[in-house]
Amino acid sequence: MTGPFDGVRVLDMTTVVVGPYATQMLGDMGADVIKVEAPDGDLTRGGGPWVNPGMGANFLQINRNKRAIGLNLKTKNGAEALRTLLRETDLFVHNMRPEPLARLGFDYENVRELNPGMIYCNIWGFGREGRYAGQAAYDDVIQGASGLVALEGFGGQEARYVPALVADKTTGLFAAYAMAAALYHRLATGEGQEIEVPMFESMVSFNFLEHLCGESFVPSKGAPGSLRHATPLRWPYATKDGHICAMPGSDKHWRGLLSAIGREDLHDNPILKDRNARRDNMRNVIAILSEIMIERTTAEWVSVLSKAGVPCMPISTLDDVVTDDHLADVGFWRESDHSSEGRIRLMKPPYSLSKSPATIRRDPPRFGEHTRAILAEHGYDADTIARLVAEGAAIDEEEGQ
Repeated sequence: MTGPFDGVRVLDMTTVVVGPYATQMLGDMGADVIKVEAPDGDLTRGGGPWVNPGMGANFLQINRNKRAIGLNLKTKNGAEALRTLLRETDLFVHNMRPEPLARLGFDYENVRELNPGMIYCNIWGFGREGRYAGQAAYDDVIQGASGLVALEGFGGQEARYVPALVADKTTGLFAAYAMAAALYHRLATGEGQEIEVPMFESMVSFNFLEHLCGESFVPSKGAPGSLRHATPLRWPYATKDGHICAMPGSDKHWRGLLSAIGREDLHDNPILKDRNARRDNMRNVIAILSEIMIERTTAEWVSVLSKAGVPCMPISTLDDVVTDDHLADVGFWRESDHSSEGRIRLMKPPYSLSKSPATIRRDPPRFGEHTRAILAEHGYDADTIARLVAEGAAIDEEEGQ
């Protein structure tokens, strides 16, 4: 097997990051993912540096293991071509807002008539219920609405976004999880179903695991916000020549640390004696640790703390991560010669399955690269395909350039 979803066909009508990231995970697991793009293509095709237009770095990183077809769903024949594909599809996923999707005739009720066993996944900024229903959203908007921006500005600092597409990627993971569960359900029962994955609820769920805190109880036992995490004291420690990320969390860690640096005298300090004492005196504990850390270089601390069993790592720049020796050891980076883009680097799936491994079988596709082949698989002859391309209902690689 090429993966546990070998033989599953996914019709991916998603754009930007959240949807393509989710469907890429299904592709890694062996699914045949067909990426359906409008005449102007996925917006991320223009994101980041590129060798050829339409194949930007951002697009490459979230669209491996897919084939690409271009269809103009605003034309009669383009819409009919999508219906033809849907009749032979196991799972359909989109991230369009409800109203334009319904106008095109591809809402769940219409698609279910074409294929009653279909798994149908909606990925939206906000769901169909509640006062925010139908509102447009991007990652930045969801970061703000879900409390993440306020956390970044905790303690009087300037509010800011997390410098990553954390809402898109988190929701993509939830969507992949939900679609995998629905595929398992269909295997067990033969039933299709509709899935809804809203970004807002996904990010609130993600953020509030540790931050619901006192609001976990009714009546409340305190304000939301984890003191250990949402605090201006929680920063990497300054060393003699830089910084280090270190977390002596357990009593064993602290004993190992103090013994390793010859500070057994601190074993008897009442605010360090156990985890509860350290938690109740966090500000003073961090002050003590900060005074200790500044005495040695980062490299010295990595050696000392690692031998003592204390979790620690130096701060890596993005360049450092690309050249990280551990990632090279485990073959994390996968280089290949793309048919049009030259040598490219992708990230292998970060997990392993011993019997049905996730793999990279197909490099990210060019716009409309597989239009003719996919239509032919679904019964269209060469003359009909040529006519669809000529009238703009379908877009192939040459027409899409």
